[in-house]
Amino acid sequence: MVFFFLRCDYGLPVILILKNGVSDQQIDHVIDRVESLDLKAHLSRGTFRTIVGIIGDETEIPIDSLRAIVGVEQVIPVLPPYKLASLEAHPQRSVVQVGEVKIGGGSLAMIAGPCSVEEPERMEHLAKSARQAGANIFRGGAYKPRTSPYDFQGLGEEGLKILRAAGDKYAMPVVTEVTDPRNVELVTRYADMLQVGARNMQNFVLLTEVGKSGHPVLLKRGMSATVQDLLMSAEYILSQGNSQVVLCERGIKGFDTMTRNVFDIAAVPLLASLTHLPVIVDPSHATGRPHLIPACALAGLAAGADGVHIEIHDQPEVARSDGPQALLPQQYADLAEKMRQLAALLGKHISPLNAEALI
Repeated sequence: MVFFFLRCDYGLPVILILKNGVSDQQIDHVIDRVESLDLKAHLSRGTFRTIVGIIGDETEIPIDSLRAIVGVEQVIPVLPPYKLASLEAHPQRSVVQVGEVKIGGGSLAMIAGPCSVEEPERMEHLAKSARQAGANIFRGGAYKPRTSPYDFQGLGEEGLKILRAAGDKYAMPVVTEVTDPRNVELVTRYADMLQVGARNMQNFVLLTEVGKSGHPVLLKRGMSATVQDLLMSAEYILSQGNSQVVLCERGIKGFDTMTRNVFDIAAVPLLASLTHLPVIVDPSHATGRPHLIPACALAGLAAGADGVHIEIHDQPEVARSDGPQALLPQQYADLAEKMRQLAALLGKHISPLNAEALI
């Protein structure tokens, strides 16, 4: 049997599925409990199931309390818990602005740069190479959350200054990771976009602070996070009034060790069906293998991604971090040309930078 519950001007329903064999007394208790919360209950009896539809302000419906009522088997909210990130609640797709670069709405982000910020000369060289290849956002980590406490942790504020100088010289907005809520204000002084990395995707204090900053945010999917986990993390940022959020699929942990992570390409169209937020892909972290990056980058665009995030380095063997997964500048330039051609076939374009800027 199928049950239908209509939207009302004053709220959206939650559905309670009651247990098989529930007694009339238990049903009455469920309805009394719902109505005691100033909500409306609509009872429907099926051949095998009895359900109660609840209508009211969904933000005031105590889901856990309803689950605890004797006779209730399951509580199903009709709206997803990520209300601000939901496409249903926000049917017009968002376009995020990073400097003069637009992400979403047919405009693609081409983010490129080394894993870690290094010496100024190298950063300027890589920024110039990325810009000439067609990248429109320069990236580099000044703060690096590493698996080992003995690995290079980044140059800190000095790295932020180097990154900003390289971006300014070639008129490129810059994105860098923020790892500590206490550093959000500092990083916003230098960066055009804040990155929340996979290891911090569920650092809710950090998410709240970057939300308060009002800065554009690149939110990477956690290594073991579900798609809903990612959307709920985005909800933390959105709930602070910051709508400038871009999601990033960067691979999740699997059992196969042939690649660094499992590139969940299906997450791209799935997210597009669930949220209005732009979605980009990071095939560098997803695969960890340079020869796999081009195919996965193109696959991401073909699946509907709003941009591609790729690590590059001119001497990967001396990189301070993640050198083995970086493309050489010429390899990136070759891939960027293919991405431009594919974007044209898809009716999209790479968001342009100021053509008069020095390159």
